[in-house]
Amino acid sequence: MLFLAVFSSLVYSTVGADLQGALNDVWDFTESYLLSVWQNRFYVYTTTAVLIGVWCIVNMLFKKTKTVNPVNPWPNKSAKKHELSPVKEKVIHVSGVKVFYGSQTGTAKGFAKELAQDVSTQGIQCEVIDMKEYDPDDRLAEECTSKMICVFLVATYTDGQPTESAEWFCKWLEEASTDFRYGKTYLKGMRYAVFGLGNSVYVGHYNTVSKNMDKWLWMLSAARIMTRGEGDCNVVKSRHGSVQADFQAWKLKFLSRLQALAKGEKKACSGKCKKSSCKNKKKHKEEAEDSRSLAEKNNSEEELMESSSDAESSAEEEKSHGSVIDMEDLGNVMNRMKKAKGPFVAPFSPVLEVHISKVEIEITAREWVLSRGHISPCGTGGSRIGLLSFRLAVSLNVSAAQPELCRFTACIAAVTCMGGYKLIGSHSGVKLCRWTKSMLRGRGGCYKHTFYGIESHRCMETTPSLACANKCVFCWRHHTNPVGTEWRWKMDPAEKIIQEAMENHRNMIRQFRGVPGVRPERFEEGLTVKHCALSLVGEPIMYPEINTFLRLLHQQNISSFLVTNAQFPEEIRNLVPVTQLYVSVDASTKDSLKKIDRPLFKDFWQRFLDSLRALGEKQQRTVYRLTLVKAWNVDELKAYSDLIALGQPDFIEVKGVTYCGESSASSLTMANVPWHEEVIYFVQQLANLLPNYEIACEHEHSNCLLLAHHKFKVDGEWWTWIDYERFQKLIQEYDESGGTTSFSAMDYMAKTPSWAVFGARERGFDPLDTRFQRKNKTKDISGC
Repeated sequence: MLFLAVFSSLVYSTVGADLQGALNDVWDFTESYLLSVWQNRFYVYTTTAVLIGVWCIVNMLFKKTKTVNPVNPWPNKSAKKHELSPVKEKVIHVSGVKVFYGSQTGTAKGFAKELAQDVSTQGIQCEVIDMKEYDPDDRLAEECTSKMICVFLVATYTDGQPTESAEWFCKWLEEASTDFRYGKTYLKGMRYAVFGLGNSVYVGHYNTVSKNMDKWLWMLSAARIMTRGEGDCNVVKSRHGSVQADFQAWKLKFLSRLQALAKGEKKACSGKCKKSSCKNKKKHKEEAEDSRSLAEKNNSEEELMESSSDAESSAEEEKSHGSVIDMEDLGNVMNRMKKAKGPFVAPFSPVLEVHISKVEIEITAREWVLSRGHISPCGTGGSRIGLLSFRLAVSLNVSAAQPELCRFTACIAAVTCMGGYKLIGSHSGVKLCRWTKSMLRGRGGCYKHTFYGIESHRCMETTPSLACANKCVFCWRHHTNPVGTEWRWKMDPAEKIIQEAMENHRNMIRQFRGVPGVRPERFEEGLTVKHCALSLVGEPIMYPEINTFLRLLHQQNISSFLVTNAQFPEEIRNLVPVTQLYVSVDASTKDSLKKIDRPLFKDFWQRFLDSLRALGEKQQRTVYRLTLVKAWNVDELKAYSDLIALGQPDFIEVKGVTYCGESSASSLTMANVPWHEEVIYFVQQLANLLPNYEIACEHEHSNCLLLAHHKFKVDGEWWTWIDYERFQKLIQEYDESGGTTSFSAMDYMAKTPSWAVFGARERGFDPLDTRFQRKNKTKDISGC
């Protein structure tokens, strides 16, 4: 305003009063107009916003029209713009193809080379690999991120088994698909196709290897790029007249699918192409139907496999043993039958505290398909739609009037469901520990190697009793083994159990002959058993002839490591000397023990305490095994120290729980697995409450630490290892004297090497071996 006043005075002085009057009129009009706009500013803002919105919509529609109708009058500019975006040109959807073959007569090998040549003509890199020369444990996980397409050409050999060159590859794949340490997503991201070579004359074994391989890869979350192909050497039933013609037909489909993947197409053409670009819609329809039927089959397989603990209850793996249905599982059976659209196949299931000879069960079902005769219909009505009556029976060619046969059958069913377990007689089992495999290949032993000096590749993991008195939440087998509080079934002699256990163990070791990475000297040593870990599953001390079993082990110069769940105090007292006796102390209070171990005995707490007292009466080496479950028992330090004072063990192993996968019987998750640093902190706090104990050893790989009594620290050095030859001499003198010549744990101790001591740079890993780091680091493979 001041500026205007000055300006007006200047104008007045120059042009006069007339001009000043005109300017005043203009100012009055402008002032009133601006005042009106300010008073109606809301309408001005709204109009402006609407205009901007309309402009944006018109602009977007214009751009969309240009995209749909790409008529470009400026080709030079378009080409120039295309050259400025080289990133899109470098996107690679398929980096190459790897063709794996397992051949006996050379047919699969010839097909592999032929396929590789045709793939190379398309400008795609291709490599042919003999499965015998490929180590899946080291390299297969790499295919998840390499953008490679893996093709498996496998032949089925004698009795439905893989060829010699593919035997190890198939065995590893089978174990990985059922091993919780790898997990269901171990091969997620890998793309594959399978073609099998077989002969339909062998009805029961036609193309079983390719079917199993396809299933195992799928179970590990690998993605099929096309339906599995089958070549039939039987020209009468071959789809195209010969196995060569079958392969040619499958190869054309594969090459077409490969071209689509190389272009970035994620899915195969569905046959619904526009503008008649797809001429063979019938062919696409057939392929879609085949894929749909295969998917439905896989879904049903997945449902059955998830119903068992180790995903191994598929029909192909079931043996012709008898089975019974758990009375506690009948509710689950009915629920599954209601949900099932098709026939229901009765699964294997152990018996829990039920003795059945003749039991009538009324089951309302639309249809029940008998599973290999394990459950047989009875009554005059037979098998009829509607209300059916079934008798649970045992098909073992033995009188069903014997109650122990229910247990007997349950054990067989349990072992059948457990991956990699070898059944011994009617109530025992043996399995090859993964640490045995690891040490055979020079990749380190288990924590018992670090703590006590055992040779893992010469250790046999077995049990004379599959049954157990607990149903622990962290059970490795998700309670597929039977449970009981006493021995109520037929007993096999100890001589038979040991003989068959060693034979099965050696046979499993022999399968590693020629496997990549296996050290020849360790392979030869592994054929001779030196240690026996009675900790496979169940409760070994329940076996009535356990003392005879241990004496037979010692007579063959085999050390004994026996683990008990602290529910049989009298059996502990009556036990003959063992190399090392373990008691599992999974909790320190009555409530937490009931929650974690879920024991069957009503007086479980009294039995637990009495078992610890019985352990304290032993003169040989004794161990408390503590399993830490985060949010369950890690806050019970004072109570643990009281229990340790009760039993006064020589050693205390503290190990973080190993997650064994999901189970309806347990609410345990990965969140309950403590980190190694958390285990160290817990052990340090526990050691502060135990004046006679100190941290002696560590095995980082197993998430495990060892507290040892001060009597094993001589002149400032730990002597936690075992002199096994000295122990065998002592136990021989003990047996020859009838138990009068006794000995203690101090008589057969050995010096602990520096690399095994807590605080060492190696953190419990033997420097004579080579540390192997898995590239798929998201998988938890701890535990043993």
